Amino acid sequence: MHRHSRYFTPIVAGYTRRTRPLPLGREAVIGSFVMKGLPVNFQPSDSNHLNAPGVQIGVDTRAAFITRTYVHLFGAIIGFVLIEVALFSSGRAEKIAQTMLSVNWLFILGGFMVVSWIASRAAFSAKSVVAQYAALGGFVVAEALIFVPLLYIANFYAPGAIESAAIVTLIGFAGLTAVAFLSRKDFSFLGGLLKWGMMLALVAIVGGVLFGFNLGTWFSVGMVGLAGAAILYDTSNIIRNFPEDKHVGAALQLFASVALMFWYVLRIFMSRN
Repeated sequence: MHRHSRYFTPIVAGYTRRTRPLPLGREAVIGSFVMKGLPVNFQPSDSNHLNAPGVQIGVDTRAAFITRTYVHLFGAIIGFVLIEVALFSSGRAEKIAQTMLSVNWLFILGGFMVVSWIASRAAFSAKSVVAQYAALGGFVVAEALIFVPLLYIANFYAPGAIESAAIVTLIGFAGLTAVAFLSRKDFSFLGGLLKWGMMLALVAIVGGVLFGFNLGTWFSVGMVGLAGAAILYDTSNIIRNFPEDKHVGAALQLFASVALMFWYVLRIFMSRN
């Protein structure tokens, strides 16, 4: 496993494997995983030395890195939205959703794990800028495809849920980002919590698929909290720890955390129907 990798971020929904949408009480799984975590190589300078020329250069470089990271994040989000719009407007989303809902989701889960791992590894290790962008683009496309069944069911059973979930996710992301930037707190201590939380979630998800039990709304609430912790962790790493030439990989990780939150917020809105 790549030395920058730390844990998987799962994204899972609960719907039964059939060729048509089913009521939300039935459980199955859609999964997406992305490798996360980087070693520390940047620490904020002591306030007594902020005016030193070398320190100022470092601050400016870090600021440029952060700007590039968020530009790429928003680009990835826009790309995701455009792909979904194209799939749904062309009618292909229904065929994709029915195909994915008709197979065992553990196979899709495993395949997506492999794609996500390759994308994350390439984004962090590839020297070629083209390869890094290809990794980010590939991951966005994979996320867009894995979201199709959930969005299809939401559009069918819970009109307006997608828009509401998107707004709540954006507000949550903005609030957590503000906390990380304004407090300047180091949230790296969340790494262990996220690792074990994601592993427990994965066990629950696989158990739900194999034994057919319903994970329920409280599982979604817990996963929203876990996604929020992941956003804090990623943002803290972007401020302090990420290598300054890895803005593409940083954007990929943050995009995965935002997608995780959106997935489970949408599930909560859908559970009302």
